[in-house]
Amino acid sequence: MPLTEPVPVLDVAAFLAVCSSHPGVYRMFDAEARLLYVGKAKNLKKRLSSYFRKTGLAPKTAALVAKIARIETTVTANETEALLLEQTLIKASRPPYNILLRDDKSYPYLLLSEGDFPRLSLHRGGKKAKGRYFGPYPSAGAIRESLNLLQKTFMVRQCEDSYFNNRTRPCLQYQIKRCKGPCVGLVEPAEYAEDVRRSVMFLEGRSNALADELSGAMEAAAQALEFERAAELRDQMALLRRVQDQQSMEGGSGDVDVVAAIVNPGGACVHLISVRGGRVLGSKNFFPQVAIEEEGSEVLSAFLAQYYLGSQERDLPREVIVNCVHDDFPLLISAISESRKIELGIVHRVRGTRARWQQMAVTNAEQALISRLANRQHLAARFAALAKALQLDELPQRLECFDISHSSGEATVASCVVFGPEGPLKSDYRRYNIEGVTPGDDYAAMHQALTRRFSRAKEGKGKLPDILLVDGGKGQLKMAQEVMQELAVPQLILLGVAKGVTRKPGLETLYLNDAAHEFTLPGDSPALHLIQQVRDEAHRFAITGHRARRGKARRTSSLEDVAGVGPKRRRELLKHFGGLHELIRASSDEIAKAPGISKKLAELIYATLHSE
Repeated sequence: MPLTEPVPVLDVAAFLAVCSSHPGVYRMFDAEARLLYVGKAKNLKKRLSSYFRKTGLAPKTAALVAKIARIETTVTANETEALLLEQTLIKASRPPYNILLRDDKSYPYLLLSEGDFPRLSLHRGGKKAKGRYFGPYPSAGAIRESLNLLQKTFMVRQCEDSYFNNRTRPCLQYQIKRCKGPCVGLVEPAEYAEDVRRSVMFLEGRSNALADELSGAMEAAAQALEFERAAELRDQMALLRRVQDQQSMEGGSGDVDVVAAIVNPGGACVHLISVRGGRVLGSKNFFPQVAIEEEGSEVLSAFLAQYYLGSQERDLPREVIVNCVHDDFPLLISAISESRKIELGIVHRVRGTRARWQQMAVTNAEQALISRLANRQHLAARFAALAKALQLDELPQRLECFDISHSSGEATVASCVVFGPEGPLKSDYRRYNIEGVTPGDDYAAMHQALTRRFSRAKEGKGKLPDILLVDGGKGQLKMAQEVMQELAVPQLILLGVAKGVTRKPGLETLYLNDAAHEFTLPGDSPALHLIQQVRDEAHRFAITGHRARRGKARRTSSLEDVAGVGPKRRRELLKHFGGLHELIRASSDEIAKAPGISKKLAELIYATLHSE
């Protein structure tokens, strides 16, 4: 009879008898040594004793306690050190029972480069590029809105430096009056510098002063009978006034973050509004993973700690306005001061403009959470309908769909999208560049993509789906069967989707596991809607990847493969013939007439361009 190791059992009384009463951090593990939860405490013994009360525990907390097999503690000198250590451990291990902030990307900035004709652009990451940074903005979308406004109003260039330095004539942005053509000398440096200065005033939040300045300049231009210039200034003022009308939160002062946390059955949402220079730059929703029952104040405290202590590069405001208070806020302020050397204030009772900011954050958090929960419940209902349609005993937790995209066999790309009951799992999406198959052979492309995907799964890399959805009908389903048999993949459900004769949505034919098991679903079936949603997402993801690959291939000049033809000679050749298309049409004798091209090199160029 094989021996098995006994499941570890925590001796609570013995553990608490020797537990320290000092501040510190505790880590809870299950029987398989997996970290379940990380917490901090002012008094470790009292805090840990509270977990093992016989009554009064929340259901999810009780579920956590039932899994605990071992507890480790780390004593710290004070609560501040405990908070800093707690956040480090949470970020490193991401325990399932902690409130987790999933979005850990750095916030983007707007960068104004240096030089005679500076460029405005979106920037994310380290501030290594020379220039002036504005922000941080809560999202790239907020920056693009500002860039779009500035491009219409002051026409400061946004093109890449490499593009700017190689222009010989104005681009489309000049034609549609969104750039003054500094690349080809159509604007004086002094005039461009004035546009840059006014852009900076806007980005600094001095919109009212800027509007007054433009108004004065417009009157001066009108008095000098420079009516075209006066009209330009009038249009700039109109755009700025429109933004001020839309930006109802204009009028405050200082650098502030407004944070509101809302908790409802089923989830939590934290809404953050970024205010810089008294002007709202934008906002963003966060949906922390709430694994045990928490109040809004608990979620807010955990969010602020992870958000402001989790990244040393994130810029901090001078003040944070919150919608509820927590006893740990003084400790959090102390920890931020010690870690970031910045005095940060957290306030709850505010008036005037700041009260409007606070209410706006609460309203947005409530609406975002309602919308998210409604969508998630709707999708879960679709998964339940699919399980019923396929006569499954359990609700599927992972559904993968593959699709193929190409243009007459060119740049073939396969996509794999993944859905769960809570929605698309975009971090698990994958694309496969298909090589070595006959152009246009979708079956071979599908075979290669599935082989690459499930070879990794067989090696223990990645999860297996409960249902594998294949777009394309009997042929593609047969290809999927062959791959599963070749790789000896554990049995999973195969579902082929073939468009009907009319190819209209709602008339799809479905094949379960093999071509013989054919069936259809009513057009109003939630299960069919889920299948269509996943298939369409796979199609979109495949087309996006194909277009990117095709575009990259077409941007790569065939001349780059010719030995002896460097960047300068390529540029001269394309300039001489007016483009690659005309160069391909030219004979070797005509190519030899181009400056700097010998007869031998012309023959080599011709042979390379016509090698296919």
